[in-house]
Amino acid sequence: MAYDLRFAAVKLWDPLAFREMSALLRDPVFRGRGVPQGDGRPVLLIPGFLAGDWSLTVLSNWLVRIGYKPYLSGILFNIQDSERLLARLRHRLIEVEHQAGAGVSIVGHSRGGLLAKVLAQRRPQIIEQVITLGSPLADTTDLAVMTRRAVGVVKTASEIAYGRRWHPEGRFSHDLLLAPNVPTTSIYTRSDDVVNFRSCLRPDIPSLPVWGSHNGLLVNPEVYRLLGRLLARPRRTTGLPD
Repeated sequence: MAYDLRFAAVKLWDPLAFREMSALLRDPVFRGRGVPQGDGRPVLLIPGFLAGDWSLTVLSNWLVRIGYKPYLSGILFNIQDSERLLARLRHRLIEVEHQAGAGVSIVGHSRGGLLAKVLAQRRPQIIEQVITLGSPLADTTDLAVMTRRAVGVVKTASEIAYGRRWHPEGRFSHDLLLAPNVPTTSIYTRSDDVVNFRSCLRPDIPSLPVWGSHNGLLVNPEVYRLLGRLLARPRRTTGLPD
């Protein structure tokens, strides 16, 4: 627990997440109680927009405690264009699958969930399932509009550094809206303060509501309880390597 607490202040740059973190520290689920014990399968974590692997410390350590093997994405700040990020994530996914020798579950927060969903469309044979946290899976413009309004400086810097304008890429948007070809679950909050919660809802993707804020989803005891249940689902066999 001491290790998690040491990084909590770094992760909770959003004051709204203190409420969820406080609830998590008091909840038995934080110590691995009340959720199925994991079987060691790999879980790739993808951070949200403007965040990086550093935002996933508490969640990663919790997954270790309950018996899974989490892997970080290698993303320092999630600000690059989608196709560039997907190329890096594809290499990371293959690396994780080779190391673990098993299909990979992916948990993505916010924009990380969008990346996870599209990655699963393109590499379904080595992905067990996708779980998104506060991700606007139904509306490719929702996160883009928020980006243009809130982070003009980062947008400009990204265009200069990476040579591409910030806009919903055509192929990425198309793949995002396709029916999922691996089990996919959307966890969302109606009080989301970053994206419209309705954009997290799709008729072809099961959705599970929780209380709390957008960034608080990463340290929300209800989310952890749902993750414990979802990650313990039986492994897929069709299309996965032996």
